[in-house]
Amino acid sequence: MKFSQFMASGLGRVLRVVAGIALIYYGLFVLKNMTGYAIGAIGVAPLLAGVFDVCVFAPLFKMPLAGGAIRAYKKP
Repeated sequence: MKFSQFMASGLGRVLRVVAGIALIYYGLFVLKNMTGYAIGAIGVAPLLAGVFDVCVFAPLFKMPLAGGAIRAYKKP
């Protein structure tokens, strides 16, 4: 639960965006091979998750997918 709440916070969103950009950059501009393209493609997921404020791991912890709903979530 704490992990999902952190990832839905402002710092968590920034961390996901930065990690996504770093993976894309590393894959496409450093490796420059098929593995690099795969890493770059994987980097799109955290980038978009941070931009659109969703936490893809939250449903594993029985929490909502949307970041705003996670921030407002009260433990039952």
